Amino acid sequence: MTTHEAGSERQRHPVDALATFLEDKARHIRTIEQHANEVLHEQNDQAGYRALLSQKAELLAALPDDAEHYVTALPDAIARSVQERLNRFALSASNALRIGSIFYMSALLYPEDHKQGAKNDLELYADEVRDIRY
Repeated sequence: MTTHEAGSERQRHPVDALATFLEDKARHIRTIEQHANEVLHEQNDQAGYRALLSQKAELLAALPDDAEHYVTALPDAIARSVQERLNRFALSASNALRIGSIFYMSALLYPEDHKQGAKNDLELYADEVRDIRY
C-alpha cells in the first residue's frame, strides 16, 4: 500500500487503500452490468446475460477474501465492522448464485428505492470507508 509522489515513496493510509480497492471493484461491476445490459437488449442473449450477472455475483462473493489484505491493515474494531459489511455483500451474492436467480443477481447492490444513475450500495460503502478517521 505505497504510492509514489515526486520520486519518493510514502505509505498510503489503510482507509484510502481500502476505499480505492472498493471503488475499483464497484467500477468493474458497473462495467459488467453495462455489458450485460447490452448483451441482453441489443443481442437478446439470455445465456450471455446470465453469465455476466454470475460474474458480478462471483466478484461480490469473493469481496471479503479479496479485501483481506486491506482490512487487516485497519485497527481491530474498524476491521471487524468492515469485515461484517463485506460479508453481507458476499452472503447476498452467494445466495443469488446458489439459487441461480438472474433477478436476484441483477438486484445485488440496488435497494428497492434505488434511483437510476444514483450510486449503488458498494459505491456508497466505498464513500463511507473513505470518510473513516482514526
